[in-house]
Amino acid sequence: MQEKREIKPMVAAMFAMIFWSFSFVWVKIAYLAYGPLTVIFFRLIISVGILLILSLFIKKLQKIRREDYGIFVLLALFEPFLYFMGESFGLLYVSSTVAAVIVATIPLFAPVVAWYFYRERLSLMNVVGLVFSFAGVCLVILNNDLSFSASPKGVLLEFLAVFSAVGYSAVLRKLAFRYNTYTIITYQNFIGIFMFMPFWGIFEAGSFLETPLHWQAVRAILLLSVFASTLAFILFTFSVRTIGINRSNVFVNLIPVFTAIFAWFVLGDQLTLQKFIGISVVIAGLFLAQIKRRKQVVY
Repeated sequence: MQEKREIKPMVAAMFAMIFWSFSFVWVKIAYLAYGPLTVIFFRLIISVGILLILSLFIKKLQKIRREDYGIFVLLALFEPFLYFMGESFGLLYVSSTVAAVIVATIPLFAPVVAWYFYRERLSLMNVVGLVFSFAGVCLVILNNDLSFSASPKGVLLEFLAVFSAVGYSAVLRKLAFRYNTYTIITYQNFIGIFMFMPFWGIFEAGSFLETPLHWQAVRAILLLSVFASTLAFILFTFSVRTIGINRSNVFVNLIPVFTAIFAWFVLGDQLTLQKFIGISVVIAGLFLAQIKRRKQVVY
């Protein structure tokens, strides 16, 4: 009976990973007509609209306390603002597969920040997993002669996304026990719209108005908004609440695999043997970092 109860949250987590994996492909398609700021700006607007309607309908939208205004602004600064700045602009320079492999290392760096700020225990396997996965990332982004096979600028931007997400998780901890997921995601994306608005207005609004309607790119933005920015979060939250964050996070390891497959089929991205080995090493490191030992070593 217990196993049957766990099937739904596991399936939910799997679909969340599929939607997030597809997002790296959909962004590339959206770039056929529109710039990164345009894609992010309208993705957030549509997502907030969906979340507001849904949250009000199921009566999950909570009122924000005045003393938490600053924390919500800081939360939105990390994600969606800095995270999407790094991820979206990084995708201009690197493939969907490379971006997904780098972003998948987020669960490895989060325990380091939790140890530094909150003195949570950092196990030996966390450290081993971090080193192992970093070696895998190097296999994906470097050639045999140690020169970059991916754009260094793109790699740095994707790591900006990684560290923004880690900062986000540290700030989120201050709000997680006061507000539900629907409230946090709705407000952080709403604030994010206003953070992106001046940049979009200055750098891309003119070109957006001059660009003929591109249905394939518009469709990609809609898919990003509905599936990656809304439904994936809802599904993953359901999974976390049912089987726990540690078991749910194991599914994050599948994002580079799904992205590599989707990018190969849809975008024609090359998947060399070295990249395949690198992806495997990254995933192995992620699994190592989540192994629980009876005695944890504090560093």
